[in-house]
Amino acid sequence: MLNQNNKIITEITPLSEKDSFYLVDRYKDSFNYPIHRHAEYELNFVSYCAGARRVVGDSIEEVGDFDLVLVGNGIEHAWEQAECHSKRIREITLQFSHDLFGDSLLNKTTMDSIRRMLDRSSNGICFGIETIMKVYGHLNNITKMEVGFDRMIQLVMMLHELAESDDYRVLSSSSFSNAPVSTDSRRVSKVQRHIESHFREEIRLQELADLVGMSPTAFSRFFKLRTGRSISDYIIDIRLGNATRLLVDSTMSVAEICYDCGFNNVSHFNRIFRKKKGCSPREFRETYKRHKALI
Repeated sequence: MLNQNNKIITEITPLSEKDSFYLVDRYKDSFNYPIHRHAEYELNFVSYCAGARRVVGDSIEEVGDFDLVLVGNGIEHAWEQAECHSKRIREITLQFSHDLFGDSLLNKTTMDSIRRMLDRSSNGICFGIETIMKVYGHLNNITKMEVGFDRMIQLVMMLHELAESDDYRVLSSSSFSNAPVSTDSRRVSKVQRHIESHFREEIRLQELADLVGMSPTAFSRFFKLRTGRSISDYIIDIRLGNATRLLVDSTMSVAEICYDCGFNNVSHFNRIFRKKKGCSPREFRETYKRHKALI
C-alpha cells in the first residue's frame, strides 16, 4: 500500500507486529513501482535485469544481470526499466523491522557486524557479485520454506554472511539521507560537524586545521587516513548531497541550488555533479519526477 507524504511516496508494508519478516518472490517483465520509502529494512534481490536503473537516495546506477541491495532508515529507492529488455525478471523482496532483533540483542558482541551493516543501510548498500553468489542459496531456500523458526534462522544466517563480507559499496551520500556519519576520531568528528554547519560558505583548509590544532599539511594527511577521502572531496560530497536533496524536495532552480549549496559557478556545479552522479542535476530531478508520475 502506498501513501503520498508530501513529495516522496511512503509505503505501508504488509508487515504486522506478529511477523518476523515479510517476503515476496515474483517474476515480472517490467519495473513500474515508483520511488518510495518505508521505515522497515529491505533486502532486495533482482536477477536477469541487465540495463535496469537503480535509484537509492542520490545514487542512480545501471545494474547488471544480478543486483542485491539493503536499504534502511526510510531512504528513497526504486528500480526503473531504462534499457532492461528481459521478460523474466526475478525479484525477491525481504522486509523486516528494527524490532526483529531489538537494541539489547544488536548491542551484543556477536551481533557487531550485523549492527554495523544495518547502520550503513541508511545510505543503501549494494553487494558485489561474489557475495550475491554466496548468499543466493540462503535467499532461494527462504522462498521455499514455511513460515517458522527454520526460516527465521535462515534469514539470520544470510544477514550474518552479508555483514561479514567486504564486497559491498555504500550508495547514497549521508547528507542526502540525513544519516549520521560515525567516526572513532574526535578531531575528525569536530571537523565534520563544522563542515556540515558551514558548507554553504567558503571553507579554507587553514580554518579546519586550526579547529584541531594541526598544520594544514598534517591535517590533510590525517583526515584522508581516517576517512579515505581528501578534505576537498569530502566538502564536495557534503555540498552535492544537500544539492540532490533540494533537487528532490524543492522547486528551486538548478542555479539557485548551486549557490545555496556553496558552489559559486553553475557550470562548475553541473560538471562536478555529472562526474560524481553520472547525470546532470536536471536529469537527476527528472528521474524522481518520472517515478512520481507512476502514482
